[in-house]
Amino acid sequence: MSEFPEGQAIVYCQGAFGTTNGKTAHGLVRRSQRYELTAIIDSLCAGRDAGAILDGKATGVPVVEGLDTARMQGSATHFVIGLAPDGGRLDPATRAATVEAIRAGLHVDSGLHDFLSEDPEISTLAARMGVRIRDIRKPPHRSELHFFSGKIAEVNSLRVALLGTDSAVGKRTTAWMLVDALRARGHSAELIGTGQTSWLQGARYGCIFDSLVNDFVSGEIEHAIWSCWSEQLPEVMVLEGQGSLLNPAYPGGLELLAAGRPDVVVLQHAPRRTCYDGFPNHRMHPLSKQIEAIKILSDKPVVAVTVNHEGLDRDALREACAQIRESTGLPAVDVLLDGPAALIGALQPFLTRAKA
Repeated sequence: MSEFPEGQAIVYCQGAFGTTNGKTAHGLVRRSQRYELTAIIDSLCAGRDAGAILDGKATGVPVVEGLDTARMQGSATHFVIGLAPDGGRLDPATRAATVEAIRAGLHVDSGLHDFLSEDPEISTLAARMGVRIRDIRKPPHRSELHFFSGKIAEVNSLRVALLGTDSAVGKRTTAWMLVDALRARGHSAELIGTGQTSWLQGARYGCIFDSLVNDFVSGEIEHAIWSCWSEQLPEVMVLEGQGSLLNPAYPGGLELLAAGRPDVVVLQHAPRRTCYDGFPNHRMHPLSKQIEAIKILSDKPVVAVTVNHEGLDRDALREACAQIRESTGLPAVDVLLDGPAALIGALQPFLTRAKA
């Protein structure tokens, strides 16, 4: 395992901090083991604390206008692209900012689908400056990939899949909070990451779904879970979901259910959303339909609904949670605002059984 932190990082999120396209930066502000964060770059939010913008709680990570100001906040060694735009493409402004960072001698980590290491100008400049480029979503060589074998049957850890009704709905944040809460209560727990942000945060086990050829997705899920079990023997594994089963652009989750074989499912939901993220012509399927789809595909129970409070004040959030509890019969809680106690309570019968 790598020694963390690797260094100090500036996170680039120009024009997107506080929006769904800034979710990679958001994840790093909320949790970062791989780096010590020194600043976020977004001129639209400059002068404010990053944590205060996201969650109303200051973290000491400032949002600044540009790289020059960001470099004054510490001794940065890394430049991390914190944008998560639809399609993961590199826009001209981000490319220019990356070139500036390399010229300043910073290592670059990117989770975009346009690979910086394959850009002749950027790769040549990086070599000249002696800095490293990591394209987190670059597909591994076929020789490194695993095909599903069935060895997951050996794993006896309780597996909790944290799925969502949409993309960019808070699955990863809730998954990490659940891992932390389990550990605080004396349970050994690990996150199985499935996206570039969880890798950037420092997840020890996982794979990056959208860097893989489809034939190997299920095998890589199985291998990550099996590796975690064989090396750590955790009581609980929390599997980070991707997209949603019914999202037209990001229909993630099926492989996680089929290959990860979770024992239970927690479903993250944003009650105020009426259409899938980024697709106003595609209305979201009702929560009841999404729960039904999970049960049919996995034959496992959805034990709780975790709520994303976007667009809801406190009173509206309480009402939304009450409506979900009444319509589904499941606990409904916003763990970001109210903590994970109710979620742990919903999992308690399965935790007791796993420990027996």
